[in-house]
Amino acid sequence: MTKQSSTVQGISTAIIVDGERVLMIRRREREGKLLWAFPGGGIEAGETPEQAAVRETAEEVGLEVKAERVLGERVHPNTGRHMTYVACELISGKAVVGDEEEIAEVAWLTLAEIPDYVPYGLFGPVQAHLDAVLAKSS
Repeated sequence: MTKQSSTVQGISTAIIVDGERVLMIRRREREGKLLWAFPGGGIEAGETPEQAAVRETAEEVGLEVKAERVLGERVHPNTGRHMTYVACELISGKAVVGDEEEIAEVAWLTLAEIPDYVPYGLFGPVQAHLDAVLAKSS
């Protein structure tokens, strides 16, 4: 598990695949160019990125997931925020809009649909993970 610096709150996102689709959320408010994203949010004090991804997924979309591994970290080019991307296994639940103040919609997308929702492309390690996982399931 990765420890997050206590000086800067990072953002942890959950990359959740179910069958041939990956879960994305549409924000109510655009953040820079970002409108569609993966479920996630701020890493709380004492929390690892993996723990934050699991907690935020439950809060935002009502799914129980298990963190599998960190895919990568970066400073997001559109927001300047420190991001950690966590591959998560779906345990149970049905994706719903759990946080109506932040989220307008949830969608399960195929690999081919992602560019329509994220035209500027995904972070390389996330794209590589989805290419590998979604290619296996098709």
